[in-house]
Amino acid sequence: MHPTEDASRSAADDSPAHGPTSSPGSSPGGRLPTGRSLLAGREVTGDGDAWYAVAAATGEPFGTPYRDASAAQVAEAARLAAADARAYRALPAERRAAFLDACAEEIEALGDSLLESAARESGLPLARLTGERGRTCGQLRLFADLVRSGSVSGARLSSGPSGADVRLRRIPLGPVAVFGASNFPLAFSVAGGDTASALAAGCPVVAKAHPAHPGTCEAVARAVTAAAARTGMPAGVFSLLVGRGHAVGLALVGDPRIAAVGFTGSRAGGLALVAAAQARPVPVPVHAEMSAVNPVIMLDGALSAPEGTAAAYVASLTNGAGQFCTNPGLLLLPAGEAGDAFLAEAARLTEAAEGQVMLTPAVARSYTEGVRRWARTPGVREAARGTAGPGPCAPAPALLECDAAVYTAHEVLTGEVFGPAGLVVRWRDTAELAGLLDRLEGQLTATLHAADSDRATALELLPVLEERAGRVLWGGWPTGVEVCHAMVHGGPWPATSSPGTTSVGALAIDRWLRPVCYQSFPEALLPPELHTDAAPGTPRPTGPSFTPELR
Repeated sequence: MHPTEDASRSAADDSPAHGPTSSPGSSPGGRLPTGRSLLAGREVTGDGDAWYAVAAATGEPFGTPYRDASAAQVAEAARLAAADARAYRALPAERRAAFLDACAEEIEALGDSLLESAARESGLPLARLTGERGRTCGQLRLFADLVRSGSVSGARLSSGPSGADVRLRRIPLGPVAVFGASNFPLAFSVAGGDTASALAAGCPVVAKAHPAHPGTCEAVARAVTAAAARTGMPAGVFSLLVGRGHAVGLALVGDPRIAAVGFTGSRAGGLALVAAAQARPVPVPVHAEMSAVNPVIMLDGALSAPEGTAAAYVASLTNGAGQFCTNPGLLLLPAGEAGDAFLAEAARLTEAAEGQVMLTPAVARSYTEGVRRWARTPGVREAARGTAGPGPCAPAPALLECDAAVYTAHEVLTGEVFGPAGLVVRWRDTAELAGLLDRLEGQLTATLHAADSDRATALELLPVLEERAGRVLWGGWPTGVEVCHAMVHGGPWPATSSPGTTSVGALAIDRWLRPVCYQSFPEALLPPELHTDAAPGTPRPTGPSFTPELR
């Protein structure tokens, strides 16, 4: 863990133990939160100390008390999921798809009060949350369509020179534990991409409510529960656990009935879950999306019109208070007059920018301390600082600069500062730039800004960028992740704990499935998708035949 990561996207526990000092806010669907966990649709009250949701803008507690789920309740949620796992995976594809569609419909039926609740808890504006709700429901429907397509099972039929009949399909791993992110209270939370893809794969989900937006989590969990009841799903298909501290999450990951874990948040949080999962008698995969600085490389040809490019950079850097996992935290900029002009314009725009409310007081404090650590590093210069926004949780955007030698000499500069802070590193020639890229950790994204005159350099750098990032962009800015079949939101360690996967896009479903091969089985005993006369359109890739070997 880098020293800059003592608090970040998932470290949002500011909920005081004392009662609220402000009145309760809007309640989703007109129903006040209960503060309880939901075990297969049944409300249960935890046995932990009372804590409260916190208004992001003021840091004040409000609303109903929450109590952490007990160890017995965690175990019961996992037991219920495991008990219904086989029944759920055996459902026809259309039934699972209808469930996912119903989840989207029930979330939409909560209306704008859901957005108002999320806005109060997260500090995010209503316009942003409206788009996020659309993305959340779009993800659910994308996976519903994927299930209906028949491609989820990955059926393969083949035979070799020995004459053996060999057929393959993928089956669900089993119950999945999902941990949401503080920066996306809808799209990466209770019914976000991890939950949608796991349910599509045929895996029950036990979700842990995020302490930064517990009321929003409860409202969405009730929507998923209503969708399950409406479409006749086994009750154990979904549960929600309330938990402010680490105990609930670690107990959930440690339960032997949990088969896999999805997590979005800080590196410290992700690595803790990876360690817990590996310490089990039977280890399980943890698909953790963690920290990244998402380098943006500016080549000389991209600096012919610095005003427009600098404006787009600052807009991406400060968008949403910089609280995106794809925020362009590192900009690699050529030394020289053209680079100076770009930086001067970026500095002017940063100075004109006002801080926005951050997700929690802890996130705001961590951001402020991270900027201070950068600024205290020898050889780092503050290029610009904006103005703080109103209230205690809206610190000013910042832009800092150093040269390549300083960056490589100080590890403190390489970690993520979660928020609207950019570090600009100046490079003198292509060899120095290549050296910087070689030293980078794994990243979610890498962006290349160049012109046709830079094509030879771009071709030289592209293999390095492919090795360092899950998504490589030509121009543009990395904030904003398209939800589509070809998207990759993942990357090499430590951007994620599982570099071969993605948490966004249709391939996210692969995390919750494993292949099973059936050799020489009577067709009557095979699952329907492996029958020779299975419905037309079922994908059936075949490969070359090989002489069998003893293994």
